[in-house]
Amino acid sequence: MNDEVFTLLLVGLSVFVGAIVQGAVGFGMGLVAAPIITMVNPSVMPGAIQVVNVTLPLFTLAAEWRRVDWRGLGFAVLGRLPGSVLGGLVVVYVSTQALGVFVGTMVLVAVGLTAWAVTVPRNGWTITGAGFVSGITGTATGVGGPPIALVYQNAKGPQIRATLAMFFLLSAAQSLGILALLGKLPAQALTSGALLIPFLVVGFLASRPLRRFLDGGRVRGAILALAGVSALLLIATTLLEG
Repeated sequence: MNDEVFTLLLVGLSVFVGAIVQGAVGFGMGLVAAPIITMVNPSVMPGAIQVVNVTLPLFTLAAEWRRVDWRGLGFAVLGRLPGSVLGGLVVVYVSTQALGVFVGTMVLVAVGLTAWAVTVPRNGWTITGAGFVSGITGTATGVGGPPIALVYQNAKGPQIRATLAMFFLLSAAQSLGILALLGKLPAQALTSGALLIPFLVVGFLASRPLRRFLDGGRVRGAILALAGVSALLLIATTLLEG
């Protein structure tokens, strides 16, 4: 097995697991896949993960689009636009080494906040703020789900999944556009992202039976542990290479 095939399978596995988690819980793709992709092939980030992020929500929305919280979505998108611009500037002006540490640190922060299940009131101000933070981290690292998920953590499962799916769809499309305008979306990133779509589809299909039987807390705990380890490994590898 050559290195390219091994890399594809390794990254594909992370996307597969991320799709299972996000398909069942509503978020998690960025937490799982972004650190792995950045670690093994940083040149295609964050474009590759954004291709995945713009594709996965389509499957969720096909089944649950009626449960979208449109009012909250509007506030989230309002905050996300300026956040995306700042995230794009991070990609332009931050070195590859610093970006690796930044990605790992942001994932660890997201893991910590989500694990502690910080109680956040859901209103226009908090949703807009979460959208802003999500814009920065999502565009720069591909990990934009936790801020919005924290705000919606007390909503019902279908509403969480549907609203986050619509937000991720719009957010990823926005990030891809900004990265393209900034000249940070090479063809290799688009191709790499496209190659991961089959893993995404299989993972999403595997998540369907889990929605009824898996408690969100158990799934979240397992995935946060994996994301935390991935983030720490990413930081360590980046620093050693530097």
